[in-house]
Amino acid sequence: MNQIAHIAPPASSATEQLAAFCKATGDVLRLDILRVLRNDSFGVLELAKIFAMRQSGMSHHLKVLANAGLVSTRREGNSIFYRRSLPDANQPWHGVHSQLLGGIDALPLETPLAEAIADVHSQRADLSRQFFARFTDGTPAQQDLIAHFGLYREPLLGLIDNLNLPTRALALEVGPGEGGFLPDLASRFEKVVGLDNAPSMLERARQQCADAGLDNVECLLADALQPLTLAPADCLVCNMVLHHMPAPAEALKRFASLMKPGGSLILTELCSHNQSWVRDTCGDLWLGFDQLDLSYWAGEAGLVPGNSLYIGLRNGFQIQLQQFSKPLIEHVFPTEGTAA
Repeated sequence: MNQIAHIAPPASSATEQLAAFCKATGDVLRLDILRVLRNDSFGVLELAKIFAMRQSGMSHHLKVLANAGLVSTRREGNSIFYRRSLPDANQPWHGVHSQLLGGIDALPLETPLAEAIADVHSQRADLSRQFFARFTDGTPAQQDLIAHFGLYREPLLGLIDNLNLPTRALALEVGPGEGGFLPDLASRFEKVVGLDNAPSMLERARQQCADAGLDNVECLLADALQPLTLAPADCLVCNMVLHHMPAPAEALKRFASLMKPGGSLILTELCSHNQSWVRDTCGDLWLGFDQLDLSYWAGEAGLVPGNSLYIGLRNGFQIQLQQFSKPLIEHVFPTEGTAA
């Protein structure tokens, strides 16, 4: 029997790759897609909604951008999210790519685009709120299978105790839940403020503080992603909350704005995983995070990476503790790094 040899197509030359790059960036819509993806990841349906176009048309433009190495994908369970690729130092047109991104990032988003993005974020946030509104008597039982508070309490306290903070006047905890960590913060800071957008959770946190006789803790019903008038914090703590937030990169910018220069942000989060069941049973919007992504987003927010700790796998989940500091003076960050 005759055999037909299958010859692999020759690899694209550098000029062919550059031609694909130029073709991909020679379109207004595709440039706007890159602008929208600066610090966020969106699914094709979300992008189609943002740009008010059909999914098939959006898929075509994303394919062109992907073939040019301008976007990459990240799987979150059964969903595919697109994110912007950053310049590759190994590519001959690395400088062109850097200049392109710097140029489009200097342009403010038009109001309709900004409003469309906010609408998508609002829909994501509504999903999370609707989920937790079902648990008026406490957090989902399955949460303990993922990251029980007892697993990371002591490492978290050790990290906070070793912070070189200018003062310990104020600590903020975003999403304190039932308030289990507020007494620990209250013993280390002059004042503690807990911010939560779930009234039922906040009431239990208030009761926890009342039972403990804490007079230096205030629990506020507030969305940490919205503008707030608060004294800047020496330390902001966010435990197992970021993966419920609709726009993690924007959340880190908001956190940074709530901190004093010289202050620290402490994140307790899941490492990236592939257990999509947590979406339905625990209300997770994101399946954990890569450390490099967190560091990139923090850098975009003007924060500097510090200490990190990792806690061993449990039921297929690994916990990471990441500390970021807000410089006392403005820090200049490079434009290259891990994609958002």
